[in-house]
Amino acid sequence: MKMRTKLPALIFLGITFILGSCKMEKNTQESNPPNVVLIYLDDMGYGDLSLTGSTGYKTPNIDKIANNGMFFTHFYSPQAVCSASRAGLLTGCYPNRIGITGALSHKSEIGISSDEKTIAGVLKQKGYKTAIYGKWHLGFQEQFLPTNHGFDEFCGIPYSNDMWPLHPTGTYPELPLFENENIANPAITPEDQSQFTTLFTSRAIDFIKRNKNSPFFVYLPQPMPHVPLYVSDKFKGKSEQGLYGDVLMEIDWGVGQIIKTLEETGLIENTLVIFTSDNGPWLNYGNHAGSTGGLREGKGTSFEGGQRVPCLMMWKGVIPEATICNNLAAGIDILPTLAEIADAPLPDNKIDGISLLPLLKGDFEANPRQEFYYYYRKNALEAVRNNTWKLVFPHPGRTYENFQPGNDGAPGKVDGNHQFEGGLYDLRRDPGERYDVSKTYPKIVEELKKLAENAREDLGDELTGFPGRNRREPGKIKN
Repeated sequence: MKMRTKLPALIFLGITFILGSCKMEKNTQESNPPNVVLIYLDDMGYGDLSLTGSTGYKTPNIDKIANNGMFFTHFYSPQAVCSASRAGLLTGCYPNRIGITGALSHKSEIGISSDEKTIAGVLKQKGYKTAIYGKWHLGFQEQFLPTNHGFDEFCGIPYSNDMWPLHPTGTYPELPLFENENIANPAITPEDQSQFTTLFTSRAIDFIKRNKNSPFFVYLPQPMPHVPLYVSDKFKGKSEQGLYGDVLMEIDWGVGQIIKTLEETGLIENTLVIFTSDNGPWLNYGNHAGSTGGLREGKGTSFEGGQRVPCLMMWKGVIPEATICNNLAAGIDILPTLAEIADAPLPDNKIDGISLLPLLKGDFEANPRQEFYYYYRKNALEAVRNNTWKLVFPHPGRTYENFQPGNDGAPGKVDGNHQFEGGLYDLRRDPGERYDVSKTYPKIVEELKKLAENAREDLGDELTGFPGRNRREPGKIKN
């Protein structure tokens, strides 16, 4: 089925999308691979854009990516937590395949393995200049830093912006700012954090200008809107939604500055811009958290609010403008997509991603991804999706429901070990996962269980005791 519509026809969450067909002109730049700008937000929810129903602030520059390109409505982060999501994004693997789970910290003795090739490493094979500005979170020891994993330049923080002395637990050391392998600032202050969005945006812009005559890959994983929230003076108090809205407005401004730079340098015609988030919102932070837009639960859960995130892509002359894609897609698909676009070889190790290039060209009948596995914790297969059907397995997990969220930066309570019973959900009719229809569709349940068995044989599952045959070790500190 072709699944395409124009953006004005979108009514958020659960209303019918207009379907249509499109024909794309052949890419005239096949011999000139595009530049890539990948913007990755931290804890931004599905409902946090103007496009998806945000209130109290607008995101016109982010929306511009969709207006000039494609909005993916069923796009999933690799896992619903920081490090794991980034590992999956950059390697094209389910993060548990490569041994990265949860959120690494200053105490972690593991990181991304040198055996894994990142997007940057893949594109460098084709002569791309590569850089990352923002949050890394795949290991802070030198062997794990970005410059040892395909990136030419790095300016940013090694883990989350709340892993510092002002964390509510008071158990973290100073948060450093890295410049390549060196610590440029050993103790980041609140004032420093208020400049993060502008700093990393300006560094990305400078990199684009310096490398306008060669293909480049810029990875911009902004630390915001992860708590603690900070914003520069120029955006403080600008929104009607308080500090969270101010932060999103500044991020949107930064996206606009990048697009403006691409336009002024003449690079916009041959640059693929990707915008998405690492996972859903941290809901117990209340007015300092984002919105799931009506999806169930949030960050740290395998329900839709934790893992379904907005994804927008723009590439002039290739991606049809103002198009909505309802096909299933995921963060693990970005590496193979970029590899195909750049005609670069895939990593030698097995990956899980599938190229989305047919979708980008408007061929929605191709439907490259048929299923998706929702892993969480160390290696728990909590759900599986095929087409619009999602089967949730009984599992312990976090729930925000029935708890009063916190306010102004203080977290509210959550139940971190709630026992979910599981069920079958038709995400086409029930994106909020409220109605278990397993008794109505027993054949669908059995089909999804067979898919789960395949995943357990391959990747394992701690819930059912399967070790998995094809998991790899993370990187470990060298003695």
